[in-house]
Amino acid sequence: MKMPWKSGADATADSSADTAENASDTAADNGAKQSGATTPGKGRPTPKRRDSQRRRTGPVAPPPTTRAEARARKKAQKSTLTKEERKELRAERNKARADQREKMMEGDEKYMIARDRGPVRAYTRDLVDSRRNFAGLFMPFAVVLIVTMMIPSVSQYMSLVMLLFVVLMVIDSLILGRLVNKRVRERFPDSTDGGFKLGLYAFTRAMQLRMMRAPRPRVSLGAKV
Repeated sequence: MKMPWKSGADATADSSADTAENASDTAADNGAKQSGATTPGKGRPTPKRRDSQRRRTGPVAPPPTTRAEARARKKAQKSTLTKEERKELRAERNKARADQREKMMEGDEKYMIARDRGPVRAYTRDLVDSRRNFAGLFMPFAVVLIVTMMIPSVSQYMSLVMLLFVVLMVIDSLILGRLVNKRVRERFPDSTDGGFKLGLYAFTRAMQLRMMRAPRPRVSLGAKV
């Protein structure tokens, strides 16, 4: 470019110099490419294979509308993973399930089913766990019954024992249901949770062995609730 204060000869010389410099830079770049020279680093870590695959898949697909579609999509996704990635994914899922179950057993309502949520149900569980329930002997009694039925000299009396056990269990369960409903009305007068449904919930928990109850009992036997 010719400047006002430069003569024609000076402008011609500057233009020739610029042209030569540009040609030199272009030749240097071509030479570097042909010789396999290393280019400067990207300045960021290399992405993992899984992240690269996710980026290549394009936009995120809408959520499945049916269970069959969800299973098919899950199967297709697994087929694109390597054996090590599937093993890692399975371990992560198992750990997540174990953590969720442990939090549920500790009484975290976020991980409980709808049946166990709420202060009324928590109080009912405490009432059941604080007393000795005749219904809790059902499972051990069933095992003893199966064993004794194989002994001819004792099996003829087991029907009477079974009938007596069922009568006692029903009586104790009715007492438990009335106790639970009465205490819940006193503690939560505005609650609509009660009646036969709450009594059945208490009976179902009372039938389970203490070590198998979920969520885990938080009161000891004989504790005042």
